[in-house]
Amino acid sequence: MKTIKGPAIFLAQFLGENPPFDTLDNLAAWAASLGYKGIQVPTDPRLFDLDIAGRSKAYCDDVRGRIAEHGIEITELSTHIQGQLVAVHPAYDTLFDGFAPAHLRGNPAERQQWAIGQLKSAAKASEYLGLNTHATFSGALAWPYAYPWPQRPAGLVEEAFAELAGRWTPILNAFAASGVNLCYELHPGEDLHDGATFERFLEATGSH
Repeated sequence: MKTIKGPAIFLAQFLGENPPFDTLDNLAAWAASLGYKGIQVPTDPRLFDLDIAGRSKAYCDDVRGRIAEHGIEITELSTHIQGQLVAVHPAYDTLFDGFAPAHLRGNPAERQQWAIGQLKSAAKASEYLGLNTHATFSGALAWPYAYPWPQRPAGLVEEAFAELAGRWTPILNAFAASGVNLCYELHPGEDLHDGATFERFLEATGSH
């Protein structure tokens, strides 16, 4: 118990247009005022620009220094939105298009490639920030078939998890190269939503 640090708080649900919820610095000061020691930072460009951070240690050093001035630290970056867009079943294309940049909407293939690039940038940004964990969602190709009616043809779920693993393996490689553990939040609507689905995915990735 002596090694546990915290508490920490995820900022995404508080982000808004008005202070203290409008900038990363304001949110850090707000969280510190409530007694928090750490913040999990969503990679929303209003708070943290992955396009810059993935290639600029100076940018990451500046962010980390500004947060430290409030007596708080970044515990993880998160890419829940981008992770979701790595794997979107066509049934959900219209719903998840709202999570993508406007110029990518209506183009699932380009949306997916953008999301993969974002995750790879997050790996490098996490490395630059001195972090060793990162939080994300898995996305979902098999979720529409979670309820067993109509009956699933044999092999459908296995095919979906093989495809999911194929999409994530290059991303997992990027995180491994940066020395960062990629952590999936198990969540309804994601293919990784419980212990069984996580173990299936782990097996499909060769226990990456």
